[in-house]
Formats: sequence, structure tokens, C-alpha cells
Amino acid sequence: MELRPYQWEVILPALEGRNIIIWLPTGAGKTRAAAYVAKRHLETVEGAKVVVLVNRVHLVTQHGEEFDRMLDGHWRMITLSGDMGLRAGFGHLARSHDLVICTAELLQKALTSPEEEEHVELNTFSLLVVDECHHTHKDTVYNSILNRYLELKLRRARPLPQVLGLTASLGTGGASKLKGAIDHILQLCANLDTWYIMSPQEHRSGLQEHSHQPSKQYDLCHGRSQDPFGDLLKRLMDQVHDHLEMPELSRDFGTQTYEQQVVELSLAAAQARLQERRVHALHLRRYNDALLIHDTVRAVDALVELRDFYNRERATKTQVLAAERWLLALFDDHKDELARLATQGPENPKLEVLEQILREQFRSPSGPRGIIFTRTRQSAYSLLLWLQQQPGLQAVDIRAQLLIGAGSSRQSTHMTQREQQEVIRKFRTGTLNLVVATSVAEEGLDIPQCSVVVRYGLLTNDISMVQARGRARAGQSVYSFVATKGSRELRRELTNEALETLMEQAVATVQKMNHAEYQAKIQDLQRAALVKRAAQATLRESRRQQFRAEHVKLLCINCMMAVGHGSDLRKVEGAHHVNVNPNFSIYYTVSQEPVAIDRVFKDWSPGGVISCRNCGEVWGLQMIYKSVKLPVLKVRGMLLETPRGRAQAKKWSRVPFPVPDFNYVEYCTQSLSDLSLD
Repeated sequence: MELRPYQWEVILPALEGRNIIIWLPTGAGKTRAAAYVAKRHLETVEGAKVVVLVNRVHLVTQHGEEFDRMLDGHWRMITLSGDMGLRAGFGHLARSHDLVICTAELLQKALTSPEEEEHVELNTFSLLVVDECHHTHKDTVYNSILNRYLELKLRRARPLPQVLGLTASLGTGGASKLKGAIDHILQLCANLDTWYIMSPQEHRSGLQEHSHQPSKQYDLCHGRSQDPFGDLLKRLMDQVHDHLEMPELSRDFGTQTYEQQVVELSLAAAQARLQERRVHALHLRRYNDALLIHDTVRAVDALVELRDFYNRERATKTQVLAAERWLLALFDDHKDELARLATQGPENPKLEVLEQILREQFRSPSGPRGIIFTRTRQSAYSLLLWLQQQPGLQAVDIRAQLLIGAGSSRQSTHMTQREQQEVIRKFRTGTLNLVVATSVAEEGLDIPQCSVVVRYGLLTNDISMVQARGRARAGQSVYSFVATKGSRELRRELTNEALETLMEQAVATVQKMNHAEYQAKIQDLQRAALVKRAAQATLRESRRQQFRAEHVKLLCINCMMAVGHGSDLRKVEGAHHVNVNPNFSIYYTVSQEPVAIDRVFKDWSPGGVISCRNCGEVWGLQMIYKSVKLPVLKVRGMLLETPRGRAQAKKWSRVPFPVPDFNYVEYCTQSLSDLSLD
């Protein structure tokens, strides 16, 4: 556990109690350096207590192993994440341990919890380590926590925790010019109350010796010379456009830009109560999804998604609009032709390039391991199927599995947190040698033997590029970018390379600033940020008080049937919005199968899916809270009818009326009273 000279160089101010950001490339040992700072802090500061914040569940375990080796059993350490199951309250555990490693969401909940066992104050901790600290901006959980720190600082409250940020890429915040990038870096420093950004200067050569950067290659292909399957999908979308009669809607089919357009169209149509227009938009989005899948993987994968959608529509919709009948018939009339073209059409050129890369890299007897990064869970799932079905890849002993995010009820594209951990364990030990992943694996995943990283047709920012590239940790490793020649994805990757250089220039400029000038700038930005956040909070509160809850109707987003009022809603644990009106049960049905959630919650468990009894639209799930069954509503399943018109909220926290907390005792007392009256 000895530190290298460049690691000593970057941690020295932290050992003196300064707030710093450690900026080191991926694989250069940021976590080890932070673990040493934590160890020295616990040794030298009276009553020391350390919290390490991560933004991915799998990093809790990984960092726990690194810190445990450094602490060598001399201090009480605990790792906590949302999937830990039944446990004592966060506050109790934090007070009874010297070092806590947890997801940022857990600390944020504890800071706002009214329960003594759960609650903790930020200044309970004397050292706050923020992993992947480039996420400390805007409305992220990291920034919400650090904003509490700044409030304490500007109120001159004491004691304040020391702050240690870790990152491989500070990014440019979307800026394309040096001044904008500098402003972004300074704002990040202000948010983290950073004294200095530490990167090796004296021992830079030592860093280069130990920091293995993969060789980058652009593996480009031409688009399909003929695409009868894609052409038919576009003709069907043309027919839907003509039926919709909205000439202002662009026909840039098969792009993320078009997807955003139809999402906005769907929202506007719901608010205007134009049900048939909303239905057209929903179906256009599914066709666009199919085109995106077709461009990424195979036509058969795209067709499976379309078929699944139309099968679900038939199975769940109990009330069918005229527009839906027409759209269902349109697909039915062409599904056989789509199936024929999907099986007979030309292979995706990107897949041919990917197969060539994998055959070349996995032919090596040295036991290569690799990660393929792709945009969506569905494309990851389709790529895994393709890998398993390619005869040409069977000979090179590829043992592949998915690594995607949790939180989807669709089993084909869902992965629990335990399943994620198991895949990482098998990849680390070599049982698996290839992982097909979404962005969930971009940050922090440390597999020293990983020698191949493929970014497959991705349109992402410079930080994602740096993070994904950094997963290739082995010597002589390869980073391949697969895309179509002349594509938006290729242009974006080239832009990302330029932005990485711009970020480096911006950091160097900030590091060279006169320190008094730098500190004055940081304090100005901190005051401005707190004023802005306070103004935003005031605005949110005024919006929340815009209408009396009983004056707002809840409508089904699909059939527009009125099913309740805002006054029927209550918040459980500050997050889950339930309808407590006993009469609400006449408006929905509950599926027999409970929703699969791979977590054990302290006071509740999931029941079945709840759907509109009138039209079959999914509204949310049933919650069994302390033995009481409550319907939890997702905000996108409801349309709000206010005294000033209809609206759809993006989040429950943004509805224009107050929602009180759920009172379990009051609810049970009322239920017993209702029973006695019956």
C-alpha cells in the first residue's frame, strides 16, 4: 500500500487539512491516495469521522476493498448502498463507525430525514471524500449535499468537514471556448470549496510511467448500401405523419432529435386533450426506436421491439381509440413484410466491424478481457444476443454478459444491483471475459486486466469518452471507436478529443491564477450560487402553492378520465406519491404478479402493477406499507387539470399544489372509523 511519488505530491495539501481536487488519469490510483488521506486524518484529527461518497452502487464495494486494505482493520468501517436490505438507521451507523462509504443518495436522505436514527448532520463528519467529483454541478445529489456545506461555511458555522474531490476529467461544462471552460472549472471549484486542483508537476514523468493509456483506433464503416427494412419503417412513419396532418413535424427519422420532437408532441397533445394526436406521437416514437435499434444492431432486434409494443397494446388496452385501431391495422398489414425483410436484409456493417475487432483481440492467448459500451439497455441486450449467435466468434472463447442499469420493469432490459455486482465479480476473476455495458460501467470500474474497450456507435460527451477509455487498464490495451463514416457519432468523438485538450488548458490556467484572485472569485461564485439556489427554492415553493390541492383534478394520461383530486395524494418517505382516497380503488386494477425490485425496504414492499380500469394505461404500482396497501402513482401516468388549464408535471416535486406527508396512524384511524360506520 505504498504511495508513488506523484501520489504523495497531489495529497500533500490534503494532509495539511486543505480542501483539494485530485485530478489524475484513470488507473493512476486516486482511490488509494484518498484512502491514505483518510487513514492519516483518522490518526491525527481528534474525533475524526470520514464519509466517502460514490455515484454508482458497485463502487461502494470496490472502494470498500481499497479503503479496508489501507486501514488494515484499525478503524471501524462500513459500506452502505440502497440494496443493503434491512439495517439500522444511517445516522446510527454513521455515529458508530469511523468511516462510511456510501452512495450520495443515502447521505442526502439522512441529511433530510426527521427520524433520529436515520438523521445525520453534515458536520458530523470531519472529512468528506467525493468520488467522481465532476458531477458536483447543477441539481445533482452531490451538489445538493455540497450546497449544505456552503450554507454552513457562509454562516461561519464550525466545525466544517474537509473536502477531498477525486476525478479523471473535470470536463468543460459544454463550453467550446477557453473562457467558458475556465468558468466551468472555477464553478466546480466553488461548489467543492476547493483550495487548489492538484495534479503532478514535479513527478509528471512518474505518472506517465504508471498510467497506461490505451492505443486509440477509429474502426469506421460505410452505411448499408441497401436498406429495405429501414426504408419500409420510414414509409410507415410517412403514412402516420400524413394521417396526423402535422406538416411542421420534421421527418428526420431514426435520430435522437426526432425522438425529442415526438416526446414534446405527445406532452403537448396530452395537455391539449388531443388524445388521437398523442397516440400518433407514441407510435411514431416506437417506430423511431426501432430505426435506432436497426442502425445499432440488427433488423430482427428492431422488429422484436415493435412486436412487443403492439402485443402489449392489444393485451393491456381495454378501450381502443379510432386512431389506435388504424395504427394497429397499419402494423398488422405490414408485419409479415417487415419479418421477411428483417431476415433477408443485409448485415449491419457496424456489426461486421465489431466482429472483426473481437476476433482479432480475443485470438490472443494472453487471456484478454473487454467491455463494449453502447447507448441503451435494449441495444446492449441485442448485442449480447448477436454475440451468442455468431458462429465466427465461438472459436475465440468469448464468455459475455450484460452490465446495465437497474430500475426497469422490463425483464429483458432489467438488471438488479445484486446481478450487477455478480457480473463485475465474474469479470474481475476472469469467469467472464467480455461485458456489454451501458454508461453504468463507465466510471470507476477497476479491472486491471481489461485490455479492450469498444465504444460502439456512441453519441456522448468528453467526460464519458475519458471515463470509458479509462476502463482499459492493462498494458498494450486497445480503445476502439466504431461508427459509420461521416456520422454524427464520429463528429462528436472528434469534438470530444478537442474538448479534452480544452479542459486541460482550462485547468492549467486555473492552477496558475494568482491565489488571492482565485479565492476572491471562488467566494463570489459561492455567494451567487447560494442566492440563486434560494431564489429557485422560493420559486418552487410559490409554484407548489399555486392552487389548492382540492381544485386540481387527476386525469388518466391516456383516456382522460377524471380519477381523483390533488388533495387525495400523500408522500411516503418524502418520495412516493400515493392516493389515500378509499374510493380511488374503483378506478384501477392490480396485477397478480408483484413488481420485481431487488431491494428490501425498511417499511414497505412492492405489490402488483396498477393500471387504469377504463383503458389499461399503467399508472404505477401497489405499495404494501406496514401491512397497508397503497397505490403509488407515477407522475407521467397522470394529467393535471388545474383552474388555469391542463398540464403534465415532469416530477411530483413540481406539481402546482402542496402534497402533505403520509401519516400512518391517521390513515389507520380513519380506515377503522370508516369500517365502524359501515
